[in-house]
Formats: sequence, C-alpha cells, structure tokens
Amino acid sequence: MSFIEVQNEFMAHIRQPQQNKKPSDIEDRRMAIYRDLFFNNVDGFISSGFPVLKTLYSEKQWKKLVRQFFSNHDCHSPYFLDIAGEFINYLSSDYKIQKNDPPFMLELAHYEWIELDVSIAMDNPQEQKLNATDITHAPLYLSVTARNLSYQYPVQTISVDFQPKHPAEQPSYFVVYRDAQDDVQFLATNAMTALLLSIIENSNGITFDEICEQVLSHAPQFSPEQINQGALATLNAMAERRVIVTKNQD
Repeated sequence: MSFIEVQNEFMAHIRQPQQNKKPSDIEDRRMAIYRDLFFNNVDGFISSGFPVLKTLYSEKQWKKLVRQFFSNHDCHSPYFLDIAGEFINYLSSDYKIQKNDPPFMLELAHYEWIELDVSIAMDNPQEQKLNATDITHAPLYLSVTARNLSYQYPVQTISVDFQPKHPAEQPSYFVVYRDAQDDVQFLATNAMTALLLSIIENSNGITFDEICEQVLSHAPQFSPEQINQGALATLNAMAERRVIVTKNQD
C-alpha cells in the first residue's frame, strides 16, 4: 500500500470510524487519541464561532451536527480560521435540515460568522478614505472590509427565549465593518441604505450621479432632489466609517 493510500485510509477512519476500519498497523489506543483530537479541535472552533446557535441545541444534538460536518464536508482550506466559513458552506449546500433545526438556522449562523469574516478580511492598499467633498465626483467602492447584509429573521435578537417560527414582516438590514481601530462594528441600517450600498457593491467605481439615477428607478415616488439629498447624507455617514471608499487609480 502506498503512502498516499495509507493517509487516505487513516483520514477515512478519523472522519467516519463506524464506516471505515482503522489502518491495521496502528493500535486502537493511538487511533482513539487521533479521533478525539481531530474531532474536538473542529468542535471547539465551531462551538466558539456559533455560540448562540449552539445554545438552541441539546449537547447530543450539537455533537451530531458537528459530527455530520466533520464526516461529510470536504473543506477547501487548511486553515483553522476558515473552519467556521466552511461550516457555513456546508449548511448552505450539502446539509439537509432536520426537524430539530430552527427555521432561521442558516441566517443566524451567517450572522454569527460574519464578525470573524470581517475581522480577518485583508485590506486593499489601493483603498482611500473619502472626504465629504469627494463623494459627489470620486469613483465609489464598497470597502473589502465591509459587508452589506439583510436577513429575513431578526437574527440580532434570537436567543433560547426568543426563537421566531416565521420571517419578520420587514427584513433586518446591517452593515458590518472594521473601524479605524480595526474593531468589528455592527450597524443597523434600512432598506434605502442597503439599496445604495448594493448598487455600489455591484458597480465598482460608480459615481454619485449614476447611483442617484439607479435609486430613482427603484423609488420613483421620490423626487430627484430628495434622492440626491438622502443619498448624500447616507453616503457621508458610510464614508466616515470607511464602509465606502475610493481607490488610488495609479
């Protein structure tokens, strides 16, 4: 048996010991150490990354969920910091919702994960802070360390004592970003702010006038002057927080 085959046999047993025999030349005592070490490491990262979600399950249910992830999901990153993101990928793709899973499971998990995602996002050295006088003529971008989000459930208030069965009448909107001290901040926003940031995110380098034209097409009940004034005030606030930036064009 080749070395790669031995490795594959070893990992298959670690991930699914009930379905795959251990390598014949390794005693079970040693394999038990590896089995516990690998699983407990993954369980620790998942549990610390999704503390609210974990409280909604019994210990047995939570271990089963993590075990399913550990056994069935092929991670695409070797870094421990990426385990939480891989868990999100698993829940949103391969995982089949169970009876004991809350309907807001994926949204709550994403809301809990996003803080880590923003905290480790790499800065773009081309990004430059916008001054108030720049907003109306500079090309605008959503910062690589900011996220424009909306959820159908009020994820920010979910707990053991509050578990909604149905989506809220209105979505919850957030901007998550890193401030000047590199601390992650959550800012509740509204539908219009979310629309403005979505336009910028989907049209890199867009100008203020082009943004206002697009907003007007979505909200024809407002006059161009109202759109202009509202957009300028909102984007000033977002620029101050470095949620929107411009870029060095050199």
